[in-house]
Amino acid sequence: MQPYISPDIFQDAPRPVVVIANDYADGHVIARHRHKRAQLLYPSSGVITVTSRYGSWVVPPLRAAWVPPATDHEVRITGEVSMRSVNIAAAAARGLPRQCCVVSVSALLRELILRAAQLPMLYDERGSAGRIIRLLLDEIHAPPVLPLHLPAPGHPRLKPVCDAILREPELEHSLEGWSRRIGASSRTVARLFRRETGMSFSAWRQQARLLEALKRLAAGRPVTSVALDMGYASPSAFISMFRRVFGTTPGRYFDAAA
Repeated sequence: MQPYISPDIFQDAPRPVVVIANDYADGHVIARHRHKRAQLLYPSSGVITVTSRYGSWVVPPLRAAWVPPATDHEVRITGEVSMRSVNIAAAAARGLPRQCCVVSVSALLRELILRAAQLPMLYDERGSAGRIIRLLLDEIHAPPVLPLHLPAPGHPRLKPVCDAILREPELEHSLEGWSRRIGASSRTVARLFRRETGMSFSAWRQQARLLEALKRLAAGRPVTSVALDMGYASPSAFISMFRRVFGTTPGRYFDAAA
C-alpha cells in the first residue's frame, strides 16, 4: 500500500486540477470534513459511500462521486479501495453540479484520471500535462448523473424509520408497521416520505437495499446470497433489477471493473 497523500497539501496549489492516488483498507472511514476545492472521487476498485447532510451516495467501480467545493462530507470504504481524487479549484468547477452526485466514468475519463494522477503537483500547464488536464475537465463536464443517491429526510419522525432500514435493509419493513410504531397514520408517513425525499416509502426502501447490495457484492459476497438477503424472491429477480440500473449483470459488472 502506497504512502497516504493528504488532499490538504495542495488546496492552494497554483494549478486548476491536482489528482492524487490513495489506497484504503476495508472498513476505513474518512471522517466528516470539507475542502476548498471540488472533488471527483473515483474508486478503481472496491466501493465508497459518500455521506453529506443531504443523504448518501454509493459509488461502485466505473462510477465516481462528485463533491462540490466547501461541502461537509464523510467517506466510508467497502473492500480494498484504490482511489483517485481529482481536486478541482472552485473557479475551474463552475458549471459543474452544485450538489453531491454519482457520475459514470467512461473509458477515456478513466484513463485521463489515471494518467493525471502520475503528474507532478506543479505540472507544466503549457505542455502535454496541461492538455491532459484540459481534456480531463472537458470529460468531467460530460458524464450523466446516475441514480445512486439515498436522500436523507430531515423530519424527526422519519429518522427512526430510516435508521432501522439502513441498519437491517434485509428485513421486511412495511409502511403500515412503521406508522403504528411511531404513532402516525400510514397516510401521514407516506406524505412525509414523499415531501422529504421526493420518493415513496417503498422506493426509498428499495434504493436502500440496492445500495447495500452494491457494498456486499464489492466485499465478495455471492450474488445469490446477496439477492436473498436483500429480500428478492429469487436471484434472477435481483439480477433483472441490477441490469435495469447498470446495464449488465452483477458478475459482468464487477468483472469489467476488475
